[in-house]
Amino acid sequence: MNYVTDRKRAAGSGSGRQGTHHHWQMMVTSMLLVVAVPAFLITVGIGFSGIQEDVTVYFGRPLPALITGLSLSVIVIHTMRETHAAIEDYVHGVAEKILLVVVTAFSYTLIAIGLFALAKMAL
Repeated sequence: MNYVTDRKRAAGSGSGRQGTHHHWQMMVTSMLLVVAVPAFLITVGIGFSGIQEDVTVYFGRPLPALITGLSLSVIVIHTMRETHAAIEDYVHGVAEKILLVVVTAFSYTLIAIGLFALAKMAL
């Protein structure tokens, strides 16, 4: 005879209470990407049209540096959140936790390296 309650039987297979929050995060970053990606492609296309000194001077200006830095951050954070959703859906247990930490660390490291390179060109 099984004395498991309905609540106990459903534990772990119901709502995680994070769906709406995650959806809005993805919608906001998606809207930002609609503006950021074309601006980034135009900025990089114009910036990489010369020799190294010209590129350094171009990305040392405030507007190209700002567009590049914001685009880098938004693109990586959006990709990180999408990767988290895929990991949560398809990987379980300890491997899930390890992969979430690795993806988060890699994403923020990528942002830090990109912003450091941009700051180095600007200074």
